[in-house]
Amino acid sequence: MTQGIRALARSPTVSKAVTAEGLVAAGYPLSGTEAGESLARKLSAVDRCIEILSDSIGKLPSYIMDSKTRQRVDLPLLRLLNVRSNEAMSPFVAKKVVETSRLVTGNGYEWILRDPRTGRITELIPVPGELVEPWRDLSGRVWYTVTNPWTGEPMRLPQEDICHYKAASRDGLKGVGVLRRASEVIASSLAAQQYERSYYENGGQPSGVLRTESDLGGYAKDQNGKPLKRPDGTWITLKDQLRSEWEKIHAGPSNSHRVAILDFGLEYKPLSVSNQDAQFIESREVSVRDIARYFGVPLYKLQEGKQAYGSNEQNAIEYVVGTLHPNVTQYEEERTWKLLTQSQVDAGLEIRINMMAELRGDTSARKDWYKAMNEIGVFSVNDIEELEDRPDVPGGDARKASLNYVPLEDWPELSRKRAGAQTAPGEET
Repeated sequence: MTQGIRALARSPTVSKAVTAEGLVAAGYPLSGTEAGESLARKLSAVDRCIEILSDSIGKLPSYIMDSKTRQRVDLPLLRLLNVRSNEAMSPFVAKKVVETSRLVTGNGYEWILRDPRTGRITELIPVPGELVEPWRDLSGRVWYTVTNPWTGEPMRLPQEDICHYKAASRDGLKGVGVLRRASEVIASSLAAQQYERSYYENGGQPSGVLRTESDLGGYAKDQNGKPLKRPDGTWITLKDQLRSEWEKIHAGPSNSHRVAILDFGLEYKPLSVSNQDAQFIESREVSVRDIARYFGVPLYKLQEGKQAYGSNEQNAIEYVVGTLHPNVTQYEEERTWKLLTQSQVDAGLEIRINMMAELRGDTSARKDWYKAMNEIGVFSVNDIEELEDRPDVPGGDARKASLNYVPLEDWPELSRKRAGAQTAPGEET
């Protein structure tokens, strides 16, 4: 089994048609052997949303906290969470792979590999969502069937050996990926992108009409005067031959703007671009907004929308609170239950993820927050140093509070003392 686990760690992500089914159902045909993920990620908005969300999860460090005392606890498990997850991956890469799978397939999985003698966790290995199938037995216990990508052999694992992170779910057992839920929007965007590609492949010129007063009825003939047939046996008309010859010479970017020589009284009249075609760019912008809405990513992160510092700052906060925080909460709860022992959970230990890494770019807001928390005595200097990943300073554990704010019942006495301290020696109070 260990060899199968390591094979999964080294194997590339295997695409599955399940994410492509939504695109097909929406009326967009898949080309070649491309599956849903690779096709959808040809859209820059989809690809960037997946990268932004997976990068956000990947860069957040973890720590273990005693929920009763709120003190941090140092355990060997932190080495897997913050130093090296497995032989092949750093924690950032491992978390990024898991989050990408959660977004694309609706399910992100981590395989928990334990030492058979001590039970200590030795590796956390991401498993592509396409290779795992969760199910319940008759007693309601959850199991996971994992397919080895090299041998195709299915292996059954208990829920204690799998950390399972879900996207939107209808039954709580299996998630539904964003690509499936947004399949119609993605299909429309892909169709628009294909239309734009086709437009420029034809030289960026609108189609036109070849007109003539001559009779173009009948069939095309070869040099011997015999009618021409297609490979499927159908006859080739004069109009078909004329259209084919025109497109062969003038279609495509390499043939655009070539001089046309027309004979037999032919006249070419280009068709003007319609108002709907003129609004093509606007429709593309609407598609980007729809995709960003499905993923919960603010438009400014996709270089779209109004770029105002004030609104972008507020959008960044909403991204952390509304999009990132719920996902982080799921990671914290799942890892606490699966990676800690029962005795550690009963003692109140919890795995937490430090979200300050996501806010480090906003220096001004972070400074004001630290200052306010320090002045009211919530944070000591060393508390702030810890959040900034800096070493403690001598005397930094002491907390301070302002004497300018006192209970109202103590105000008269403190006021008289302060007035007496300011009276000069020998003067009457």
